[in-house]
Amino acid sequence: MDKIANTLLLAVTLVASGVAAFACDVPGGGDGILRPAGERTPVQEAARQLGEGLHDNAAIERLDPDLFDAVLRAADDAEADGVDLRITSGWRSRAHQERLYEEALVTYGSAEEASRWVASPESSAHVTGDAVDIGPTDGAIWMGQHGAAYGLCQTFANEIWHFELMTTPGGRCPRMLPDGSAER
Repeated sequence: MDKIANTLLLAVTLVASGVAAFACDVPGGGDGILRPAGERTPVQEAARQLGEGLHDNAAIERLDPDLFDAVLRAADDAEADGVDLRITSGWRSRAHQERLYEEALVTYGSAEEASRWVASPESSAHVTGDAVDIGPTDGAIWMGQHGAAYGLCQTFANEIWHFELMTTPGGRCPRMLPDGSAER
């Protein structure tokens, strides 16, 4: 019983800290126990349940419901392909987006260069709950190859992790913008 309680505590901690994970089976599940395909570790199962709305994580709760559902469907199919696919960033408050933008101004030295990598709060699709960042890298690559089947499209050529609902499921994604500074 202590193992289950600790597992749930870990999953809640991960979600509460902004690490919202969609549980996807990977060989071995990361806990040293080999499992049949499709069988989740206790941490993965707890994270999956939390990812389906049984939590209060604003980064997930404030996502557009259609976007969230599309990512869940994609995560299930990625899992079937043996790919770990997680939301690494979802909805962001205006204040958080402003901090990210201010940090980018310092890092890149100009508003023009910073806006290639970080949107202002006024233009960020994360602030409206209309964008997700996908990780790890293999998950982002998988989403780039298969996302249109769920209506999910990579928006910017320089951000392989950033996806928005941009087409109907099975449709064609619009041409990617070179970066976040381009006019939509």
